[in-house]
Amino acid sequence: MKLTAYKKLFTSRFLNLFEIHYRDREGRPRTWQLVSRERTGPKCFSGRLATADAVVIVAYHLERRRLVVIREFRVAVGGFLYGFPAGLVDPGESIEMAAKRELLEETGLTVVDHHRTSPVVFSSSGITDETVVIAHVDCAGDPSDAGNTSSEQIETLFVGQADAKRLCGDDTIFLDVKTWLVLSGFAAGGPVR
Repeated sequence: MKLTAYKKLFTSRFLNLFEIHYRDREGRPRTWQLVSRERTGPKCFSGRLATADAVVIVAYHLERRRLVVIREFRVAVGGFLYGFPAGLVDPGESIEMAAKRELLEETGLTVVDHHRTSPVVFSSSGITDETVVIAHVDCAGDPSDAGNTSSEQIETLFVGQADAKRLCGDDTIFLDVKTWLVLSGFAAGGPVR
């Protein structure tokens, strides 16, 4: 398998569509389409695969002794999705800074301790080169939606182990894959920090 070239098919403010040309293991030419946040070219050509586009925040509320989960309207699913607070990392911003900013904007909660950060991981490598980092933090405060824009509808939830088990087993709701993985582990063994 060898990547040979790419062509930009579409561009917008946040997403770009590229056609990737490559040779399969028998040397035959093939194409693949992918969505990227990169404007100049897909990450597989730019060498930026180890750079995080976004941060996902797994926040543990110290006073309530619960994980912070959000229920957010997502256009792509035409309804509400349960997930963790998350957002794009701004240029020049560290992962820790982005996690603090996004948690405050989406939930009104404040990061009080940053425990660990995952390596860069891919959100859905079959269709995009988007990369995320998962930040595990402790937080405090009372929830607020004051930081939400008019295009966001976010409800902050505090989830204990029994709640996590119920959410993971409820096939009537939509769950983000990262959230399902963390919540299923939390339901089985407690906080993952």
